Amino acid sequence: MQVSSASSQIPVKRGTEVAPLFPSGHLLPFVLITVLFFLWGIPNNLNDVLIRQFMKSFAISRFEAGLIQFSFYLGYFLLAMPAAILMRRSGYKAGFVIGLLLFGIGTFLFWPAAIVGKYWFFLFALFVIASGLSFLETASNPFIAQMGDPDSSERRLNFSQAFNPLGSITGVLIGTVFIFSGVELNPEQVDAMKAQNLYEAYLRSETLRVVTPYLVLGAVAIFWALLIWRTKFPNIQSEHEAAGDHGRFAELFRYPHFLMAVLAQFMYVGAQVGTWSYFIQYVQEFTHQPEKIAGFSSAYLMRFVAPHKLLGAYAVVNVALVGFAVGFPGWAGLWAVFLTSFFMSLMFPTIFALGLKGLGPNTKIGGSLLVMAIVGGALMPLLMGRIADIRHSIAPAYLVPLIAYVVVAIYAFAGARPRPVTA
Repeated sequence: MQVSSASSQIPVKRGTEVAPLFPSGHLLPFVLITVLFFLWGIPNNLNDVLIRQFMKSFAISRFEAGLIQFSFYLGYFLLAMPAAILMRRSGYKAGFVIGLLLFGIGTFLFWPAAIVGKYWFFLFALFVIASGLSFLETASNPFIAQMGDPDSSERRLNFSQAFNPLGSITGVLIGTVFIFSGVELNPEQVDAMKAQNLYEAYLRSETLRVVTPYLVLGAVAIFWALLIWRTKFPNIQSEHEAAGDHGRFAELFRYPHFLMAVLAQFMYVGAQVGTWSYFIQYVQEFTHQPEKIAGFSSAYLMRFVAPHKLLGAYAVVNVALVGFAVGFPGWAGLWAVFLTSFFMSLMFPTIFALGLKGLGPNTKIGGSLLVMAIVGGALMPLLMGRIADIRHSIAPAYLVPLIAYVVVAIYAFAGARPRPVTA
């Protein structure tokens, strides 16, 4: 099904020409895929809630809780390349459908995991969810970037990516309302419950609280897969692909701006995931609050400021904010960490779009490597958890995302522009 809409013709001035932000005639596919940016933001940020919840229900350390993000982002890393290979043969639409099906299956696994009551089972379910999201991100980001004029690819991707923070906020709200019970036992209460043989039942009830939100999320994913399957999609491919050239992995090493984009994406995702993985614990440690207690502007600003300059400016601001949070933990530090979310908003899509510039037939393979760079989200929370356990405080662990933002700033100002490719 194709839907034309005059509203899809949002102009971008390019010299004396006017380039549309979205292509006409394909508004419905664009909307369906843009919603995916919202949808995968929910499980990404539910992980932050799960870290706190499983530390309570399974009585595990911060480092062990970091395995939640490790298992999740390992799925991204391992499935991104298979996703790219599949899409080279079958197109983006196949990637969307398979990704949503894996996403749904992973969420449904939360029910048997809760019945068995094993931490490793939940980690496996999260791995399956992330495998599906790896397909979705490997397909969605280059699909949106290439779905229109190349000069507006950063703005177009930022527009779609702007819905991801809304999904993230939704994930936190779902977790806070439906997963957190608000019951936090002190050591004396734990001992009393153990003496009455009630503690195991309490832990089991806390574990079961995670099931319903994930089952609902899985049902939505399966429904969206059916919608995409029944919708006619445009054939997005470069002129080289149309001629039968699907690109080669080795050729990517000829693009310094792409290689630096992979490093910057690794550092950015690690910083983002690490920042929010331990935010709840930062709040509890330094403000003693209980557990229950945007991207659109970036797309607009890119009409007036070059994307790489805006990316660099945002990274520098986040270096300052995280540095303040490390040096002055408490309410002021809490707000500094919270404000980093605004300046994170453009980083992933801008790095992604800048990295894909000029790759031609290597775009799908390059996109998969940029998604594989998300493995930074698996490693940095583990490092932060280890630092927090050693220092007995979460504040010093935030030096890890601070260093990551420094790397992003260096990429933005020194390595983001494509250079002539040598033969």
